[in-house]
Amino acid sequence: MAATGKYYEGVGRRKTSTARVRIYAGQGSFLVNERPVEEYFPRPLWMQMMREPLRATQNEGRFTISAKVVGGGPSGQAAAVQLGLARALVAADENFKKQLRATNLLTRDPREKERKKPGLKKARKAKQYTKR
Repeated sequence: MAATGKYYEGVGRRKTSTARVRIYAGQGSFLVNERPVEEYFPRPLWMQMMREPLRATQNEGRFTISAKVVGGGPSGQAAAVQLGLARALVAADENFKKQLRATNLLTRDPREKERKKPGLKKARKAKQYTKR
């Protein structure tokens, strides 16, 4: 069940993943696609990565967080949630921007998969011709 009332929103993207993160004043529950975050992202590394904006601003347990994530794999989705959460915190309080910027949490990672070109096997891999 998602929280209701006033919220602050941030959108995060990474590779082919997009996350819409909403933060509400509350007790500190964290839902991703209406499931508990521990169930959706079972790896501790992903959990640590997503909670980093809260840790950087000393806000752990102060907000109820709801995230909707689409596209990509779990690693890209976790990074998208992290950026969305950082942007939502800045929307909630502009004073958090300095702390988040210092820890590099407001920078979007622009790396995406390069498209495949015609006549090649992959984006840059060509057929190997042998001398006869």
